[in-house]
Amino acid sequence: MTDAIDRRLMLMGGAVAGLALGGKAVAQRLPPPSAVDTGRVEGGKVAFPEWRGEADPKSAPPPAPLPPEKRVGFAVVALGRLTLEELLPAFAECKSAKLVALVSGSPDKLRTVAAQYGIAPDQCYDYAGFDRLRDNPAVQAVYIVLPNGMHREYVERAARAGKHVLCEKPMANSSAEARSMIAACAKANVKLMIAYRIQYEPYNQRARRFVQEGTFGRLVGATMTNTQTVAPDGAQQWRHKKALAGGGTLPDIGLYLVNTARFLTGQEPVEVFARQYSPPGDPRYAEVEETVAFTMRFPSEFMAQCLTSYGARDDKAQVLNFARATVQMPSAYRYRGQELYVAQNMGGADVRQQVNIPPKNQFAAEIDHMADCIIADRRPRTPGEEGLQDHVVMEAIYESARTGRPVALKRYDGIDVFRGPMPTS
Repeated sequence: MTDAIDRRLMLMGGAVAGLALGGKAVAQRLPPPSAVDTGRVEGGKVAFPEWRGEADPKSAPPPAPLPPEKRVGFAVVALGRLTLEELLPAFAECKSAKLVALVSGSPDKLRTVAAQYGIAPDQCYDYAGFDRLRDNPAVQAVYIVLPNGMHREYVERAARAGKHVLCEKPMANSSAEARSMIAACAKANVKLMIAYRIQYEPYNQRARRFVQEGTFGRLVGATMTNTQTVAPDGAQQWRHKKALAGGGTLPDIGLYLVNTARFLTGQEPVEVFARQYSPPGDPRYAEVEETVAFTMRFPSEFMAQCLTSYGARDDKAQVLNFARATVQMPSAYRYRGQELYVAQNMGGADVRQQVNIPPKNQFAAEIDHMADCIIADRRPRTPGEEGLQDHVVMEAIYESARTGRPVALKRYDGIDVFRGPMPTS
């Protein structure tokens, strides 16, 4: 037995050398671990000194999740594709939030998903029983993932139940509905955050830093594209019914272009000009539009050229044209797989370099931000006012497309006038 232990220790690096001196095995005295290896505890988190050389990228700090009993409990409302494919799995990567309840109008789906995620039957609600969330102390916040036209009703019901609200984008079907939602949450003294995942995504955050820090000089223009196709029977989707969607491609995927341009610059557009098109006789576009092309002009004279469509192959790219560089992001608005390339003059040569950033789950990041704001009683980075402004801009885009003329928007001075503080992690 002793020999077996000695052999195992030798393979692990030799806690016992097994050297025969006078017929006896002699244990070596090993040096104690250094502070570089053991790290230290600071503010309830473990931190390690840097051990890589200057030529290498630095590693991120170790994860520091809150214990389960201190995390903010969320009820997720609606079990559609986005919820099942992205949001519920994202809770496994959250550090400040946890899934505690589900709401659905489909009993079979509700039972199935609850069993998959370990949600007890008494933590499952149908829409008629939604208001009973008021009596559930485990639920501190609700995440509304319903069709756009239902956002207002359930945001306001959640506010009356005393629950903080994270609401999917677009915030509502109109600026008037958005204002009502903001007022309801303010009256109930609960937080309202709109789920603009792009603002919590590392590559888009880096692009914003390029703009804000003037890394490559002035941002002159951008080309922003978000397109995808719809199946022939797509007219049956809720996204093609105006009462549920509010519009077509513009509020669904074109909103990413509007909000990202505002996020990158921190400014608000002062003028928009737009055109829209729908194929005649196509039942998918009987109520909503297929394609919108629009330009946004900002106070710095930055120009964003935007295209959104349900009729063109999937493309979610943005190109940022700076005075001294071109930044290309071929997958800017995707759920994952972002890339970033910088083309610039270096030593007399035209060089295109890829910037590699550790990936982060956008959905987990935004959910955790909401939880952190609840814990620390802070205003969310993307509050209701941020969502309202997008509706104001989109309504101007629709007006320009209708009239064929540019539409002026109210000018705002300063940066991030509708946003809260940047996320702390």
